This record gives sequence, structure tokens and C-alpha cells, in this order.
Amino acid sequence: MCCLVAIAAMIGPRVAILVWWLFDQVRWKAAFSSFLWVLVGFIFFPWTTLMWALVAPTGVWGFDWLWLGLAFVVDLGSYSGGALSRRRRAY
Repeated sequence: MCCLVAIAAMIGPRVAILVWWLFDQVRWKAAFSSFLWVLVGFIFFPWTTLMWALVAPTGVWGFDWLWLGLAFVVDLGSYSGGALSRRRRAY
């Protein structure tokens, strides 16, 4: 069961990016100056990319930075959480 949750957490935001990009390309063009940023975000920081697409077209200020920071921490946690789990099993 834990593996299914981990797979959903890794694939879920990427599917959301793909579907949202297909249906609302105007927002993505307003949020990102180049498709390269979307591609890098899709591969390495999917939660941050989703949050940036949500808040950037209207301007990033105030609590928007909090949401972006939270998304970034979730992205970093998805990478470091696996390393921490492997380290616990090794001992």
C-alpha cells in the first residue's frame, strides 16, 4: 500500500501538469516565458511548477510566496524522504 501512495505522489502532479497544460495553454504561456522552464519543472519540481502556474499570471506577492515555498519543500521532501527511508532500513 505504501508503494502505491509513493507512486501516486510522484506521478500525480506530473499528470496534473500535463492535463492542465493541454486544457489551459494561455495560463501556462502567461506564467512561463519558455517551455524549457515547464519541462525542467515537470521533471524535477512538479509541485512548485503547478503552484507557479497557479499564482504567477496574476503576479507573485504576499502569501503567494508562502505557497511557492511550501510546494518547493514538498518537492524537496519527495526526494529526501526516500533517502531517509533507505537509511533507516540499512541499520
